Amino acid sequence: MDARLFEGPRERGITLMAARDQHGVGAPFGDRFQVVGRAERKVDGLAKATGQAVYTDDIQLPGMLHAKILRSPHAHARIRSIDTSKALALPGVHAVITGRDMPIKYGVIPWTPDENALALEKVRFIGDEVAAVAALDEDTANAALRLIEVDYEVLPAHFDPKDALAKPEVQIHETPEKPDRGNVSKHVRLEFGDVDQALEDADVVLEGHYRFHGSTHAPIEPHCAVAQVSPDGVLTLWSATQITHYVHRALARVLELKESRIRVIQPCLGGAFGGKSDPFALEFAVAKLAMVTGRPVKMLWTREEVFYAHRGRHPMQLHYRSGIRRDGKLTGVDAKILIDGGSYSSFGLVTTYYSGQLLTGPVHFPTYRFDSTRVFTNKPPCGPKRGHGSVQPRFAFEVQLDELAEAVALDPIELRRRNWQGEHTHTVNGQRITSNGFLGCLDEVERASGWRERRGKLPFGRGLGVAGSMYISGTNYAIYPNDMPQAGIQIKLDRSGLATVFTGGNDIGQGSNSVCRAIVAEELGLDPDDVRVVAADTDLCPVDLGAYSSRVTFMVGNATIDAARKLRRLVTGAVAKKWSVPENRIFMGRGEVFDLEDRSRAITSREAIQIAEALHDTLGATGSYNTPKLGGDYRGGTIGASPAYSFTAHVVEAEVDVETGRIHLHNCWVAHDCGRALNPMLVAGQMEGSAYMGLAEAVMEVHDINRFGLHAGPSLLDYRIPTSVDTPELHALIVESLDPEGPYGAKEAGEGPLHPALPAISNAVYDAVGVRLRELPFTPAAVLRALRAAGVGPKARAAQQPEGARR
Repeated sequence: MDARLFEGPRERGITLMAARDQHGVGAPFGDRFQVVGRAERKVDGLAKATGQAVYTDDIQLPGMLHAKILRSPHAHARIRSIDTSKALALPGVHAVITGRDMPIKYGVIPWTPDENALALEKVRFIGDEVAAVAALDEDTANAALRLIEVDYEVLPAHFDPKDALAKPEVQIHETPEKPDRGNVSKHVRLEFGDVDQALEDADVVLEGHYRFHGSTHAPIEPHCAVAQVSPDGVLTLWSATQITHYVHRALARVLELKESRIRVIQPCLGGAFGGKSDPFALEFAVAKLAMVTGRPVKMLWTREEVFYAHRGRHPMQLHYRSGIRRDGKLTGVDAKILIDGGSYSSFGLVTTYYSGQLLTGPVHFPTYRFDSTRVFTNKPPCGPKRGHGSVQPRFAFEVQLDELAEAVALDPIELRRRNWQGEHTHTVNGQRITSNGFLGCLDEVERASGWRERRGKLPFGRGLGVAGSMYISGTNYAIYPNDMPQAGIQIKLDRSGLATVFTGGNDIGQGSNSVCRAIVAEELGLDPDDVRVVAADTDLCPVDLGAYSSRVTFMVGNATIDAARKLRRLVTGAVAKKWSVPENRIFMGRGEVFDLEDRSRAITSREAIQIAEALHDTLGATGSYNTPKLGGDYRGGTIGASPAYSFTAHVVEAEVDVETGRIHLHNCWVAHDCGRALNPMLVAGQMEGSAYMGLAEAVMEVHDINRFGLHAGPSLLDYRIPTSVDTPELHALIVESLDPEGPYGAKEAGEGPLHPALPAISNAVYDAVGVRLRELPFTPAAVLRALRAAGVGPKARAAQQPEGARR
C-alpha cells in the first residue's frame, strides 16, 4: 500500500457545505488527512487571549530612550532651514536628527524611490515627517519637538487629482529628467482586442461613472519600532511590520550599512491589512537614533499619526462602458480610471496596473481596454489596503453588471453564470486560470439566501444584491527582480521528537504560522503541539517577501511541504532500512510510525527520528517556492499574474430607511473558493473578516482630507467603523476547487472575500428601493441625496404594494 494515498482526493468541485459543525463551518469529508482540513487553534491563540503575547510596544530594554517625530503643518512647502539647537539643549534630550542625517531616497518599489526617511528639501502633506528626537521619556521628546524651528516656504497645494493634472506647473515631485510628467505618478493604457468594434456590435451598451472614496486600515495596534545597536555593531530592529525582508533591505540602503550587520524582527502584530507593507519613517528614525546615541530607542505612533502615515485605499474615479448581447453574453469593456495617489509612490506602480489587470475574471469578456492614471496630490500617501488596487474597479464593474442584467432582462446571478470564464483557461489579458469554483460560489449564495424565492419580492425598502470577484494567490512579480525563491523554509528535527520550523513569513493575524505548523505535523505525522514555529527574524529565518497579495499560505505553504517531504523521506527511509521493508510501507501519522502491512511494527515518532538521526546525522531540511513564468507577453503582463486565483460570490440583504437614508445590513452570505480549506476555522474567519471590512468601507468609513489638507477626523472617535451592533449576520460558505498548484490544493482566503461586499450592497439597495448607488461611501446623507434625486421618499413607502407583488 502506498502511503501517498493519505494525501487526500484530488477531485475538483468539492464544497464544504455538508457535515457542518456547530459554528456553521463545513468539515471535509472523504479525506484521509490527519491535521489538514481540521479546525486547529492558532499557534499564538492562547498567548494573545491571555495577554502573554509580546508586541513591539511591550519590548523594554535597559537604558531605552523614547523618540517622537516632528510633522509638517503645511501640505506643500519648501524647507528653507531647520534649527534644532534649542531642542538639543533641553535636559533629557539625547539626540535630534533631520533629513540631512539620512539623505538617501528609498521606495518599496525600487523603480520609484521618492521618499526620504525625514523630509530633506520639501514636505508634501500635512503630517510629513521632518525631524526626530530621542529623549528620556515621551513627554520630554514632545517638549523638544516644540523647540525645533523650521523655516518653510509655503507652496501651492493640490488636493484633487484633476486639479493636479490640470496644473502641472505646480509639481509635487520635481522631475527635470521628465519635464512632461507633471504630477502623474503612473499611467497605464492596455487594450486587448478591438473594443470599439465589440461595443458597436453589442445589442446594449451601458456607461456609467463611479466614485470610490478613500479609506484606511484602522488596525488595533499602531505602528511601533524599537532599535538597538549591540557592542559589536549589529543593528537590531523590532518593528510592527508585515514586510520584514523589505524593511531589512531599505534600512541597509538608507543607513548605508551592510545587510549582514542588520537584524529585523517582527514580534506579534496587532493587525495590518496592508497598512504595514511599506518601510516607514519611524523604523529609520529609531535605527539612526540608536546609532547616534548608543542606546536602545523606541517610537510608538499615536492613533492620529497612524492616520497621517496612512497608505490606505486609493480614491478612484472610474468610468466604465460595457457591451452585451441580448443572449446575455458580454462583448467588451472599456474603462478609464483616475487614481488619487497622495504624496508618494508607495506601491502605486502596481496599484495602477492592478486597477485594470485584475478585473478579467470571474466573468469573461472577449475584448477589454483600460486606461489608468495615478496622480500625486498633497495628501497622505495611499498604498495597499486589503484587496489592493482591485476593490475599487470591482465595485464599479459589479454594479454595472447588474445594470446590464436589467437591460437584457436577465437575473443577475444568471448573467454571471452565462459569462463564467471556466477553468484551466486564460483571461483576455493573458492570465492563466487553473481551478475555478465560481459557479459553486454562485450556487451556494443563491441557495443560502433564498435568492429565487425572495429577490424582488421582499417588502419595499428591503432587498437582495449579488456580486462576485476573483483575486490573486500571490504574484510572480517580485518587488525587486531576482531569480531567488520567493519563499524559503528550514525545518530542524530534534531527537526529542520536536520539529522547529523557521519561516520568514509574516503572521499578521491571518494564521500563517499556524499553516506552517499544520503542514509539518501532517507531513511528518506529528501532533501539532510537537511543532514549533520561529518566524520573521532575518537572522534566524530564510527570506520571505512578506504578507501581501495573499501570497503567504500559497507560497510559504508550498515551501513548507517541500522541506517537510525531504525530512519525511529521511525518516521513512531510515526506518524502512532498519525493518528491512520497502520504504512505501512506512507511514508517519499523529505521533506514530508503523508498517502499513504489519501493524505490529509500530514505534513513536520520537523513536523514528532517533533512528534517522543515527543514520543521517543531525536532521534538517530546507524548502522553497518560486512561481512559474506567468502573465502576458507585453509590458506589465506579469503584474497581476498569479499561480492561482480565488473566487468569491456574495449576496447581501439590506434594508433602506427612506426617511433617514440609513442602510441596515441584515445578512451577508459569503461563498469563497479557497482551493482546499487547510483549516476551515481560519478560512471562515478570514472570509468573515474580509466581508466585515468591505461592508464597513461601504457604509461608514471615510478617510477624508479637506480643502486645506487636514484630515477630517484622525481618531477612532471620528473615523467610524462598525461595532457588533452594526454588523450583519455573516455566513461563511466554503467552496473547495482543489487547485493543482496550491499546497494540498489551497488558494487564498484573506483578501478575495472583501471585494463583492461593496457592490452587493449597492445592488441590494436597488432591489430594495429602485435607486442605483454609484458613489461611495453610502452614508445616510449620500443615500438621502440619491433617494431625493430619484423621487423616492416616505410617500413611496406608504404606497408600497403588498409583499410578493413588486414584480
